Amino acid sequence: MENHLTQTTLSNGLKVLLKEIHTAPIISSWLWYRVGSRDEVQGRTGISHWVEHMQFKGTPQFPSNVLDKTISREGGSWNAFTYMDWTAYFETMPADKIDIALHLESDRMINSQFDPNEVTSERTVIISEREGSENEPLFLLGEAIQQSAFRIHPYHHEVIGDMADLRTMTRDDLYNHYRAFYVPNNAVMAVAGDFNTQAMLARIKELFEPIPSGGEPARLAREEPVQKGEVRLSVEGPGSTTYVQVCYRFPAASHPDFFPLSVLDSLLAGPSNLNMFSGGISNKTSRLYRALVDKELAVSVHGGAQATIDPFLYTFTMTVHPKRKPEEALAALDKEIQRIKEEKVSKEEITRAIKQARALFAYGSENITNQGFWLGYAEMFANYEWFQTYLDKLSAVTVKDIQRVANEYFKPQRRVVGTYIPLG
Repeated sequence: MENHLTQTTLSNGLKVLLKEIHTAPIISSWLWYRVGSRDEVQGRTGISHWVEHMQFKGTPQFPSNVLDKTISREGGSWNAFTYMDWTAYFETMPADKIDIALHLESDRMINSQFDPNEVTSERTVIISEREGSENEPLFLLGEAIQQSAFRIHPYHHEVIGDMADLRTMTRDDLYNHYRAFYVPNNAVMAVAGDFNTQAMLARIKELFEPIPSGGEPARLAREEPVQKGEVRLSVEGPGSTTYVQVCYRFPAASHPDFFPLSVLDSLLAGPSNLNMFSGGISNKTSRLYRALVDKELAVSVHGGAQATIDPFLYTFTMTVHPKRKPEEALAALDKEIQRIKEEKVSKEEITRAIKQARALFAYGSENITNQGFWLGYAEMFANYEWFQTYLDKLSAVTVKDIQRVANEYFKPQRRVVGTYIPLG
């Protein structure tokens, strides 16, 4: 994975990572901006996601009705994503057509128009997206938990934002956010695939280096205080299925404990896929599957770890069996967590959990688009070395490490328990 990797920073502060992969005539180009819902204040929640939408509305050189046709006509694919800590844009193209993507991204870094009519149109789209999410039980439950878990830190709100803000934000709010954060010194360009490094770097310099650097974007520094007791809540809504989510405080991805906790995640619930754009693997050998699904306390159970800049949450999600009560599923979960804390886990079980976590990580890293993804993604919360050493750090986890982090992080007084109660 380390062959032909080049890292450099342009004179305007744009960090560039290039990785030659000559297995197929394909190139995947990713442009990452260090801005997400973590950078939003009340009154402008959801603004990062809305700005991402506006980046597809065109520039004088690349009008909106030209962009999609241009990419698809040349056999490429493209998309964008906004998360808590970042916003990313990518194009995966035939190698001889990648210049379209590079030119497009350099242009919309500086020349997006934010036409008032397009802003009005997109407001309707995003409000509709929010309304659709409000019909989803796990969105409603997850939002309630997130708001309870983070009273101070801006992880408090969902990426899509609060409805009140989506109705009132203006074109100037969006444009000012774009100008503050879409600057080269706040971005990472990551390209993987079938290219010559010197030629690719020269072209990136030609397109991006004329863009002036901006001021250092303002960051919110609102550390969440220590939770002083378990929080329980319930949400009622449409449907016929009961869900329980149990969320524990989880360290930042750059923290050393992230790695033993990742193995504990694999052991308890099956490994989480940190690459949110690739698939998963079966968790039927996990402890919680055997304790809840096999015993018909739950229809499904999953764990969720996420790589974030600041401490976030680890989430267990249980779909309660129709013939069972949520209290029964929660009791079985608590019993399994207590077993980890009190009983010595066998070395064979740890080895299997590590093997599964390593396999999932490898599956999410193998194709060229995923290679490009990881080049930039790791830079958002740590650096590319984090990706390169991830498998070794997992393999170094011991039984003692597992029990230590289970006792330190999975404390009842530091969790939020939410139940979704269906109204039929």
